[in-house]
Amino acid sequence: MKFRRVTLEQARGHILGHNMSHEGRRLLRKGRKLGQEELDQLAVAKVEWVYVAELDATDIGEDEAALRIARSLAEREGLSIRAAHGGRVSLRATKQGVFGSRTDLLLELNLLDGVTLATLPNHSVVQAGQGVATLKVIPFALPEATVKRAEALAKRGVVSLAALEPRRVCVVVSGSEGRRERLLEAYRAPLEQRLSGLGAHDVTFEYVSLSTSPEQELAAAIRAHLDQGVHLVIVVGETATMDSHDLAPEAIRRAGGEVHVVGAAVFPGNLLLLGYRDHSAILGAPGCVRSRAKNVVDLLLPRLLVGERLGRREVAELGQGGLLGSSGHGSGDEDGADA
Repeated sequence: MKFRRVTLEQARGHILGHNMSHEGRRLLRKGRKLGQEELDQLAVAKVEWVYVAELDATDIGEDEAALRIARSLAEREGLSIRAAHGGRVSLRATKQGVFGSRTDLLLELNLLDGVTLATLPNHSVVQAGQGVATLKVIPFALPEATVKRAEALAKRGVVSLAALEPRRVCVVVSGSEGRRERLLEAYRAPLEQRLSGLGAHDVTFEYVSLSTSPEQELAAAIRAHLDQGVHLVIVVGETATMDSHDLAPEAIRRAGGEVHVVGAAVFPGNLLLLGYRDHSAILGAPGCVRSRAKNVVDLLLPRLLVGERLGRREVAELGQGGLLGSSGHGSGDEDGADA
């Protein structure tokens, strides 16, 4: 495609490059193909020169190019597209889920001349019908080779949408028998609120009274729920995990699981614990989960509920942007469970 300034006679059959006005009113919009009628209007307005886009035989118009790329992005990913206009196509979620994008492929796509894709932040929770990305072809046309390259990248999974389907979740609250009602009350409402906002999940709560064999007692509760096929066990209690050999990590191991993460570069939520047994996740939530303020659990919970398997690297990556609350030196609370 060539973009240049030409006389009206030279402009015939090409695409108008700039909006044209006359006596304070819009005369012609950019992107319009210039035929005799349009040239006559420009001549009456005493226009002598215009900017035009001259398409080559192998060029693909902006709307067609945008639609082709968008279809490749949306294919098999639970996304819908809206028809292109002015080289722009919006991508929308067809269901409640967790939106994702591959940073490397998104960058590669946006490095193609004339192609831009802006998305929601990675791992955003979205509702059906919500916009998740907008694709814009910048020039009036793209070479066929560029469109094919963009389609190939798109089909590799630049964007995705994982559905938030109903899951079985158990919250295991542990502590001394004398704190039973207080701790259950402190954790129940905020966790129920978080989970209900992420789909229609089957959520149960159990209190484990710790006595002379705390690791064994907590492990028995965790094991029982995992044996019943619970997808996610959330472990909370009087104190958060301070060491890889603390109460909760040892209980996970005794229950047949593996501990993958102890600690997270997120505030509030540094004292995070994450483990797995087979396909079930075990999330040791810090005390800050009792607050409705955004914390590390809000970052991980949607991803765990769609079945994403997270390890040390994925949790470490949360450090960039991981300061969620006001800056500080960490916080304790009356129950001894740190943030």
